[in-house]
Amino acid sequence: MPLFIYRLANWLHRSRIPFLPWVLYVVNRLVFSTVLPPSATIGKGVLLGYQGLCIVIHRRAIIGDDVVVGAGVTIGGRSEHFEVPVIGNNVVIGNGAKILGPVKIGHHAQIGANAVVLKDVPAYGIAVGVPARIISGKRLDLAGKQDDAT
Repeated sequence: MPLFIYRLANWLHRSRIPFLPWVLYVVNRLVFSTVLPPSATIGKGVLLGYQGLCIVIHRRAIIGDDVVVGAGVTIGGRSEHFEVPVIGNNVVIGNGAKILGPVKIGHHAQIGANAVVLKDVPAYGIAVGVPARIISGKRLDLAGKQDDAT
């Protein structure tokens, strides 16, 4: 439901209708405890855990298609940087993870629960810990051999 409200607010925002996107943003914030600004870019097939409970997304953040976002996730900026996170397609972000600053998360990456990501994560990478470190940047082909993710 929060994504439906966001998509309506985003459409109104892109149509330059002034007051209604803000009203829908406040409804999302009060009813679902979710911060989904109308100006954020969120792709198709995005799944918010627990109906978006305590999820905070920066107003300029870009989230790709088919991303799974756990409850309590923050995707936001940092005070010394203007850029904000860009999340690729088919990414899984665990509960409570924080993705902060000018970070790019590659396609098919996984972010562990409660990880604090401050640096880029490559495609097919797995990031865990505080601060997050990459524990895998390889992928398995169909024969079970590892090759470099590109």
